[in-house]
Amino acid sequence: MDTAIYGKFETAWCPGCGNFSLLEGVKRALAASGLAPHQVIFVSGIGQAAKAPHYLRCNLYNGLHGRDVAVATGVKLANHALPVIAESGDGDIYGEGGNHFLAALRRNPDITVLVHNNQIYALTKGQASPTSAPGSTSKAQPQGSPPPMNPLTLAISQRAGFVARGFTGKVEHLAGLIRAGIAFRGLAIIDILQPCISFNKVNTFKWYKDRVYELPADYDPTNWHAALDKADEWGERIPLGILWRDEERTVNHDRFPALKSGPLIGRRVDSETLRKAMEEYF
Repeated sequence: MDTAIYGKFETAWCPGCGNFSLLEGVKRALAASGLAPHQVIFVSGIGQAAKAPHYLRCNLYNGLHGRDVAVATGVKLANHALPVIAESGDGDIYGEGGNHFLAALRRNPDITVLVHNNQIYALTKGQASPTSAPGSTSKAQPQGSPPPMNPLTLAISQRAGFVARGFTGKVEHLAGLIRAGIAFRGLAIIDILQPCISFNKVNTFKWYKDRVYELPADYDPTNWHAALDKADEWGERIPLGILWRDEERTVNHDRFPALKSGPLIGRRVDSETLRKAMEEYF
């Protein structure tokens, strides 16, 4: 399938932003997965990263700041036959949406979560985010930010289904990770490193390029302890790839007997059952 089917739009991003490469990676992953625009739904929050699905021909629900993972979980419950992708930034998903991120780790919804991680709040002009380096200063943090969270060690520690890291400087590799995440049955989290050329002058494209490396072919993503070690590797060497994979966990929608016979979206309302249920409130 040609990526042109997903459209081409004028964006509000700064020239050189990592979002451009990330959007291209998403298009390639969708095309390689054989998904036409009407066959997938994106859910986004607020921020420069959350605008990404706006520049894509697809079904889209644009929600409140930090609520995209929660909404994506609900969409999947309503129609678990539909591929659902939540896409936003590190501030939106790890900050405002941190509680929903934690809930998703417990529930294991069958959704793909794409996090644009530029280690900064870009739309609101450069405040430190949950992943900013310790001591990072801004107008909002003149004394420097506290130590960052590591979302991947957190996700792996809770045995999330699929945990990966990509980089916008390796678009084909990133597209492969996104495709694998979409195909995975369960919660797939892909943390994607990207530069913010306007507000993050430390974690530049070159900074990442000098440090990232792809996990070797013999790396075992089912080794929990090794996955934690790899997720914690940061600084001079930063691993890219599928760090952890667990296909044994129960998927969220499999817990609901009402969904065994198919998605809710395709059913007719049973008026008699609804009437009896409503009568219990009177």
